[in-house]
Amino acid sequence: KWREGSGLVMLLPHGYEGQGPEHSSARIERFLILAAEDNMTLAQPTTSAQYFHLLRRQALWDLRRPLVVFSPKSLLRARGARSTSAEIAGGSFRAVLDDPAAPQSPQRVVLCSGKVGHDALARRDATGAAAAVVRIEQLYPWPAREIAEALARYPDAGQLVWLQEEPLNMGAWNFVRPHLLEAFGGAGLRCVSRPESASPATGSRRIHAQEQAQLLNAAFASFESIDMLLS
Repeated sequence: KWREGSGLVMLLPHGYEGQGPEHSSARIERFLILAAEDNMTLAQPTTSAQYFHLLRRQALWDLRRPLVVFSPKSLLRARGARSTSAEIAGGSFRAVLDDPAAPQSPQRVVLCSGKVGHDALARRDATGAAAAVVRIEQLYPWPAREIAEALARYPDAGQLVWLQEEPLNMGAWNFVRPHLLEAFGGAGLRCVSRPESASPATGSRRIHAQEQAQLLNAAFASFESIDMLLS
């Protein structure tokens, strides 16, 4: 079927909620390995308006290519994922969502994608950390221009953290790392994730809660603490 476009949409549950490996990972890293030459769209919308506009764009687009949407079931009822009727009736899908309540002159920008963005915003607000949380809603095609515009709003931020819930050998890190290195350099860049693992997630809800707390604490900890966590 050469030169035939496809508007296929795949809705895949993806998010760490303590339900075990089969409930946590849609193997996002495998789709990212396949993504090249603008052959598909990979997205993790975090609000209802974003989800609506993403599907609407796909339906109306002249550009016919598959869309894969990663989203956990919990965002169906999460307060932070709610949108106003005006946000749904107007606007469009945004590949990058800036921090709605960033502090003055943050020293760090935490980049993340998916549900963990809501968790990071909540932890930042609870701790008062001098950090902005920027959500990458579209992983592929990589929104380099939108990310650069978001980072430019925080000129005093000398630290950039990629935060993901997945283990270090999974998730989006291996895909986004060269893009971030090219745009930001390596000295001020760190990844916060679960340690490398053969399994996408633990089967214990108690251990999951401990891991999640450590993950969010590390996202706003010193770089020395992050390096110790990953070593």
